[in-house]
Amino acid sequence: MRYGPVCRLPGWVLGVRLLRVSLVVILVLLLVAGALTMFLPNNKDNKLLPSRREARTQGRSSLDSFTLVMQTYNRTDLLLRLLNHYQAVPHLHQVIVVWNNVGEKTPEELWNSLGPHPIPVVFKRQVTNRMRNRLQAFPELETSAVFMVDDDMLISAQDLVFAFSVWQQFPDQIVGFVPRKHVSTASGVYSYGGFELQTPGSGDGDQYSMVLIGASFFSSKYLDLFQRQPAAVHTLIDETQNCDDIAMNFLVARHIGKASGLFVKPVNMGSLEKESSGGHPGLWHRAEHFLQRSHCVNKLARIYDGMPLQYSNLMVSQFGFPYANHRSKV
Repeated sequence: MRYGPVCRLPGWVLGVRLLRVSLVVILVLLLVAGALTMFLPNNKDNKLLPSRREARTQGRSSLDSFTLVMQTYNRTDLLLRLLNHYQAVPHLHQVIVVWNNVGEKTPEELWNSLGPHPIPVVFKRQVTNRMRNRLQAFPELETSAVFMVDDDMLISAQDLVFAFSVWQQFPDQIVGFVPRKHVSTASGVYSYGGFELQTPGSGDGDQYSMVLIGASFFSSKYLDLFQRQPAAVHTLIDETQNCDDIAMNFLVARHIGKASGLFVKPVNMGSLEKESSGGHPGLWHRAEHFLQRSHCVNKLARIYDGMPLQYSNLMVSQFGFPYANHRSKV
């Protein structure tokens, strides 16, 4: 078998061709790399990213979450228990503890030593023990919604999540778990009480005109508005160490021109007062408590030159929304 002549190229020719191919490959890679860098953020964008993330976080916290405000006095044992409970509630952004034990150390160091905790807790030391300390426009507030709760009240996460969803639909009202009412007597003097209180012959026992703020959601704007109320309102609260919740219902009713609150029927809510070792009973145990509150209703009506509170018989329930003409022992 014969083979044709084989053409062999000099080595330097093969080297030149290989060099050309390599240069082409390198050039292509450089072009691709240059194109990809167009999709990378520049230094300016890198600086803006944290602020954008912060803005998104603030937006979420403002609209989709709430701040819990709890005022406490001589109930450190209950405070720690309740802080642990409320840490697990969805949508909670922050807790503000209004510390009314003037001159005493807060449990902040103990609380932090047992962390980490999912929700930040801010302890606000007070210089005087006043009921209305909890109604300050706290600079730490970052949410539109405030959930204010007494320092002996244990409310289930299920109830809080549901009530918060109701408040999101009615953000101009106080949405809470404890309704109260006022009635006018024949002499024109107002009385304060619960559902058992009714105007003679009216059959209005299922109506309410207030929702107490010690277990309720309301807009943080009302804390700012409270600071601008007549000095006589603040003096009344300080003199009685009572009635700040009644004053807030007057404020909201005057501001919106309708019923100040919306009652949400709780499923699982109770008081831990008897379990406290602090030995400080709630204000409602005082013999003059309800008399003081009737006095406050009449005094506030004179301060504001009229009665802004309006009646409602709506109750929002997780098992039916809404319905009226209810009876309740809350």
